[in-house]
Amino acid sequence: MRKVVPRAISTPADHAHPDARHGRGAVTNVGSRYDIERRQKEDDGWDNLEQADALRTVLHNDTTRSIIAYNKSPDISFDRSINPYRGCEHGCVYCFARPTHAYLGFSPGLDFETQIMVKRDAAALLRRELAARSYRVAPMAMGTNTDPYQPVERDLKITRSVLEVLLETRHPLTMVTKNHLITRDIDILSEMARLNLVKCYLSVTSLDRKLARAMEPRASTPPRRIEAIRLLNEAGIPCGVMTAPMIPGLNDMELERILEAAYEAGAREAGYVLLRLPFELKEIWREWLQEHYPDRASKVMKLVQETRGGKDYEPEWGERQRGEGVYATLLAQRFRLAIRRLGFNEKRLGIRCDLFTPPEKDARQGRLF
Repeated sequence: MRKVVPRAISTPADHAHPDARHGRGAVTNVGSRYDIERRQKEDDGWDNLEQADALRTVLHNDTTRSIIAYNKSPDISFDRSINPYRGCEHGCVYCFARPTHAYLGFSPGLDFETQIMVKRDAAALLRRELAARSYRVAPMAMGTNTDPYQPVERDLKITRSVLEVLLETRHPLTMVTKNHLITRDIDILSEMARLNLVKCYLSVTSLDRKLARAMEPRASTPPRRIEAIRLLNEAGIPCGVMTAPMIPGLNDMELERILEAAYEAGAREAGYVLLRLPFELKEIWREWLQEHYPDRASKVMKLVQETRGGKDYEPEWGERQRGEGVYATLLAQRFRLAIRRLGFNEKRLGIRCDLFTPPEKDARQGRLF
């Protein structure tokens, strides 16, 4: 793992120039919970004369020695996952993974979407871990923390190299993404689908281009995501839709329309998750709301708190994905009625785990039997 010295200087008041933030989600580089110092920015009246440089994406080599992450969370459907990248250039302002960047000494704010850790050895690490005698197969998940098809994947092709190993070893997989780029790998995914090894989901949060651009500035547009659902299903790759996150007072009124559009595109499985605001994300979200939707910021936060027992966030297992209270209950009822009316989730497609064949530890040595 890359050794990083905590930066202790990123602060809630560390604002980037508005022009420099074009195409980025977070408003500032908020301080992390590990910072020991804070800076206060003062306006000296000269900001209007500054020439802002764009915030560029910086790639860092992640020298982690393992690629499969395991979890024991009782409220999620998988126990292992692969994230080829840490940080995500999509810049989704609501992303619950943002606080994980603090572990690396970065800010969960603008750093999360501009300082990207790249696991260039992901395929080799995966091959080694799958070859271990102790490995027991179960569905692998991708897209659980950061998007495997974020923009840098177009050139680096790390996710594609991971898919090649999973196909070779006949390993089951589930994927979630917000990027049309997934259609690039239809050749691999369709072969996995033929063997009943894969399910995909496109995350669609809004059909409103303006709202989507503000919330998820470098993710594919809503029409492109719907198109990806159609293309994957037409290629025989089962692809559902995740309406996640649903945000009270901002995009939750679109729930039924998103489901209708996805069903028309061929999706037959659907899910939703309520907005989650762990750790520094509370501040990042509030800053974004105030900048982009100041007229409804207080209303949105009031509704969010109604679903979290009066707090910005309640991390309890079993409640963090769906929330509690009248508003959360109403959202759950709307989702149930919509999927029943449209015909979603009538048959949950299982994926096979019995075809797995461990890779050779040394690719130069053939099998004896």
